[in-house]
Amino acid sequence: HWRFGNVDWPVVLKIGVPGAVGAFAGATFLASLDTSTAKPIMSGILLALGLYVLLRFTFKGLRKDRIGTPLRKRFLAPLGLFGGFVDATGGGGWGPVGTPALLASGRIEPRKTIGSIDTSEFLVSLAASVGFLLALGSQGIEATWVVALLLGGLIAAPIAAWFVRHIPPRILGSLVGGLIVLTNSRTLMGKDALALDSGVKWVVYGVIWATWIAAVVWSLKQHRLERAASPASAPERDEDRDDDQRRRRHLPAAAQGVALARHVGDDDERDAEGVAEAHETRGLARAVDVEAAGQHHRLVGDDAHGATLHPAETADDV
Repeated sequence: HWRFGNVDWPVVLKIGVPGAVGAFAGATFLASLDTSTAKPIMSGILLALGLYVLLRFTFKGLRKDRIGTPLRKRFLAPLGLFGGFVDATGGGGWGPVGTPALLASGRIEPRKTIGSIDTSEFLVSLAASVGFLLALGSQGIEATWVVALLLGGLIAAPIAAWFVRHIPPRILGSLVGGLIVLTNSRTLMGKDALALDSGVKWVVYGVIWATWIAAVVWSLKQHRLERAASPASAPERDEDRDDDQRRRRHLPAAAQGVALARHVGDDDERDAEGVAEAHETRGLARAVDVEAAGQHHRLVGDDAHGATLHPAETADDV
């Protein structure tokens, strides 16, 4: 995520440090608390947030009037504390809590929401792991499971980061919103909440999947229409240029020249001189590789501003 520019570092610190505190507390002196009764309530709240995100990005697209507005500590700190506690006591929950809350705020674009939540989870996981080792020791930890999960995560995580970087915000918001609705609906239909039978569950799942697919298709269609109606925005051009600059740093000198020349007529509106930074023009020397320079009076000399002797005629030598 950091390599693809998906991380907002101030957000990582503001939400990650409180999250680490909550995770450590949940793994140690609060580990004995029964959170099963609170799980359906939390899932209901997250379901509502996920539904809002799904509808918002599907029908309205990315909210641009608040993008870039700083997220305040008084919002991120309690969110991180609660998310870290839920993550440690429930075996997961940092992403399901943090992602919909940040998306619903409308102040950070989807790819940076996902990247910042994932990056800050490093602090949360580290604090929770230390807390569990101090409180419970190594008992109950299956080394085989840990290694298998780590290997799968190492393979999938970079692919997901690339995927998030290149998916348009409107489509990504619909994807994430639908996933939040699906996962929290599963919790609400479980034995700790509604305790629905399997037949009803499959009907609900079918409706959710059909709605989710339709929302993503609609978002894709609207994104294509918006893209066809207007040229690329300045932030998109800046991001593309930043990516190319990062790639050129790792190229040899000759390849860097080729990569730079590729942009002539792209973002510089075919201003080759502005890109190549040509040297200033100079006057032509009279007698350099020109025979009988004095006989051709219309050659440009040192005094280029002087008047010509005769008007130029067609096919005259210059």
